[in-house]
Amino acid sequence: MTRFSATTRSDAVVTADRTEVWRALTDPALLPRLTPLLNRIEASSEGGDTFWRWHLVRLAVLGVGIKPVFTERMTFTEGKRIEFTHAPPEGVTEWAGAEGYYALDDAEAAGDGTPATRLEIALTLDVDLPLSRLAAPVVTRTMRTTMDRTGDRFAANLLRHLDARER
Repeated sequence: MTRFSATTRSDAVVTADRTEVWRALTDPALLPRLTPLLNRIEASSEGGDTFWRWHLVRLAVLGVGIKPVFTERMTFTEGKRIEFTHAPPEGVTEWAGAEGYYALDDAEAAGDGTPATRLEIALTLDVDLPLSRLAAPVVTRTMRTTMDRTGDRFAANLLRHLDARER
């Protein structure tokens, strides 16, 4: 197995109240409806920690079919920040994982008084595949392209859900 990684970052100001954006980003039932390639999230708690087990749809990379499932330790700083780090259950091997955060901050309201939120997202996705390291440029490019398209569609779906627009 070879580990491949890709990172994406985005930053936007949206015309929605930070509380509403927070509510959407912390809802494990809503996120799969907003996020292409995400089938479902199972949320659980253990010892005061919150874990989300992400189930993605089946993907093909250079002819290798994968259906990633990975567990993330979720850290919530109420209304401000969501951090996630790969934390597979003890004794479980997961072939994919993510690291990253969502950061929310109030932005200056529009001239008409519409509230606004600055939303920053950073995500690194790691996946182990039965491919040679020589495939890294193609695999990494494919991962980045897929992540960018997924991010664009997630943003459009989030804006539609919030009845907001990007400023």
